[in-house]
Amino acid sequence: MQETKIGFIGAGNMAASIIGGLISQGQPPANVFASDLDAAKLAALATSTGLQAASNTEIAQQADVIVLAVKPQVMAAVCQELAASLGERRPLLISIAAGINLSALTGWFGSDASLVRCMPNTPALVGSGASGLFANPQVDSGQREIANALMGAVGLALWVDTEAQIDSVTALSGSGPAYFFLMLEAMQDSAVKLGLSPEVAKALSYQTALGAAQLALASSETTEQLRRNVTSPNGTTERAINAFEDGDLRGLVDSALKAAHARSIELAEEN
Repeated sequence: MQETKIGFIGAGNMAASIIGGLISQGQPPANVFASDLDAAKLAALATSTGLQAASNTEIAQQADVIVLAVKPQVMAAVCQELAASLGERRPLLISIAAGINLSALTGWFGSDASLVRCMPNTPALVGSGASGLFANPQVDSGQREIANALMGAVGLALWVDTEAQIDSVTALSGSGPAYFFLMLEAMQDSAVKLGLSPEVAKALSYQTALGAAQLALASSETTEQLRRNVTSPNGTTERAINAFEDGDLRGLVDSALKAAHARSIELAEEN
């Protein structure tokens, strides 16, 4: 992996977080390249990480792995230009753009291109991301290991069995941080109405969310059992859980994920 030359087309927040994770885990900055239309942002990233600022053409000519990290609406133009620069080279191509499916990528790069579609999420910015990955048949085992290591540098990286499941990953973990932020907003608002200061409500809600996630990760028990462990009969937690159930929280969550899933499919069709 350390000898692998990795190029990033686009140096936004997600790309910068992956770059930072790679370098912190030992990837030599001399083997990391990035391009971006914002020259000042690219220069700042190069200064902070030691990576090599480059053009799209230079990345196409040198990189063993190319991470496509531009906005979906400009992906077609960028990929078509990149494909022309690649010539006969066949690097591993990893797309982290939402709504860009393998059919579109194959149309731009050709049927013999090694392609990985990845859905990361924003906690990757702090090294706690959750990413789903799917590869086309041209990706060999060594390239899968590289893709896994690359996304594993910023959190959990899991392979899914079908490309369609990337839409499910989008609905669960891709959009998921916003669901938890909404829950935290609601908890804080309620706690303030109950007399806590906004500062105390924020600190306690954040730590409670962190602690619950860490406890779940450290435990071998199911999520259901962990919930039961906290819910004493006739206690305060049971009263709150009953209010959630009476309000059909499960139904709301199911509707929300189905809506996100449907929109993910629509975005792919639009592109």
